[in-house]
Amino acid sequence: MPLSSLPAPGAHALSLALVQALWVHGVRDVVLAPGSRSAPLALVLHRADTVGDLRLHVRVDERSAGFLALGLAKGSRRPVAVVTTSGTAVGNLFPAVMEAHHTGVPLVVVSADRPERLRGTGANQTTAQAGLFGTFAPCHDLAAGPRAVDDISDAAAAACRRPGPTQLNLQLDGDLMPADVDPATWWSRPDTPSGSSVTTSPSSVTTSPSEAADVSDPVVLPRGPRTVVVAGDGAGPAARLLAEAGDWPLLAEPTSGARVGHHAIRTHRLLLGTSLRADIERVVVVGHPTLSRPVTGLISDPTLEILAVRDRSGTATDPARVARVLDDVPTVAARADGARGDAGPDAEDATWFARWQGADRRLAAAIDDVLTDRPGSPLAIASVVADAVGPHTTLVLGSSNVVRDLDVMGRPWPPHEHRFVVGNRGLAGIDGTVSTAVGVALGRPSASRSIAYLGDLTLLHDANGLLIGPDEPRPDLTFVVLNDDGGAIFAGLEQGAPPYAPAFERVFGTAHHTDLGALCRAHGIAHELISQPERLATALRSEPSGIRLIEVPVSRAERRAEADHLRALAAAL
Repeated sequence: MPLSSLPAPGAHALSLALVQALWVHGVRDVVLAPGSRSAPLALVLHRADTVGDLRLHVRVDERSAGFLALGLAKGSRRPVAVVTTSGTAVGNLFPAVMEAHHTGVPLVVVSADRPERLRGTGANQTTAQAGLFGTFAPCHDLAAGPRAVDDISDAAAAACRRPGPTQLNLQLDGDLMPADVDPATWWSRPDTPSGSSVTTSPSSVTTSPSEAADVSDPVVLPRGPRTVVVAGDGAGPAARLLAEAGDWPLLAEPTSGARVGHHAIRTHRLLLGTSLRADIERVVVVGHPTLSRPVTGLISDPTLEILAVRDRSGTATDPARVARVLDDVPTVAARADGARGDAGPDAEDATWFARWQGADRRLAAAIDDVLTDRPGSPLAIASVVADAVGPHTTLVLGSSNVVRDLDVMGRPWPPHEHRFVVGNRGLAGIDGTVSTAVGVALGRPSASRSIAYLGDLTLLHDANGLLIGPDEPRPDLTFVVLNDDGGAIFAGLEQGAPPYAPAFERVFGTAHHTDLGALCRAHGIAHELISQPERLATALRSEPSGIRLIEVPVSRAERRAEADHLRALAAAL
């Protein structure tokens, strides 16, 4: 029978084929935001969850659903799918898709759509949603037809294999409900072809063998120039190993995955305002650094030798376009013959690192001494949170001040203890952080504990992330919310200067006076108000059952003065 004469699969058959294809290629968690057009997908997913083949997460807010899927993918290191109905539902995924694009997280958007024949007719909930995400996510527009099942299989394989997000836009026509009302017929686990591979982590989905470029020999760096290694978000252990191999200072952000070991410099952001900065000759950038202007200025300096390594999204962080871009982390030339203390390049390396290490220890001690008299300082709270991150702990960091406070206060952790510290640093937005944290914790059930540290505006921006139905999976997760009643980060920027004080509170400070305890009660979440660091440390040692929120009220009145004082301490070294 010619292909053109074969019957087109119905809505349920297409939905089953798509979910089966995702399962074959490694998807084990799916987030669903319910709707009418996506009904056949919902029934397939419900049955697959019931028999234990998939884990289904249902959310009523598509934006929260998208970030939940993003967090699940980060935590589990597997591709995760998020399913929506047609219309504006798809557009609400845009922020999560953008973040996934800039961080290379494998997020599969399954958008149920009206059939193509209704596009441009004004039909209800019909819009140009195929390819809606533009450059942020390739789209496979999947319609019923004789080759539909093969097209769906190929599209799902591509989506699960590549880094970053992909849209699978599934056109569903006719009767949306399965003809057989027996739920046992709505899902069947597919046979996995012999020899097929199942994706288990982003590192294994970046490129298929047919897409791989020619692999060149790694760049070997001479030891001579005074070098620092900047480790931004997602840099991973390679940045630490490079710094240790070269005996170079490691300027590692908290979400880099590299802020561990002997070479990590806790106060690097402040030390870049001292004479050490003028002596730097070479910078190697790994990951995506975003937290401080001193670091951005350093990696943008055209007078230095800058080398920037592409991250898993394929982008090298090079804001001033002055770097030599590398595909892989470089290696370091072998040491010269002779004892380590002999004169020569190796001795220079040791002296260079020792200067940074000594300055870091002195400045860190000075900061800690000052904070003994300021127990209510946000910096003191950040220190308590950092100390609570023990081995095998998951920590999700919100954007704005909390991650920057921890950047200064967090002592580098010992290596080989498997801490997992992440945040949405691809675009550094505050949106979706609650849902991301829930997803990360659900994706790492073996973690010894899971903590999310965020500000009050970050919490409120994604308050719907706390809207979790009684039948949905819930992690054991502690939210620590630094509540300074508004946008304290702006106090340390230009708009926080005295000339702009008349406008500051309304258009930047944005005080809200929200009762976070009442918000938690509305969602059935345990809430505790803690203002003393000692009590916070005790609370973080206890194991929660389910989700709890610890609110830590602080003032933002001294934010700008405190930042100035830290810089003065560094200048006085």
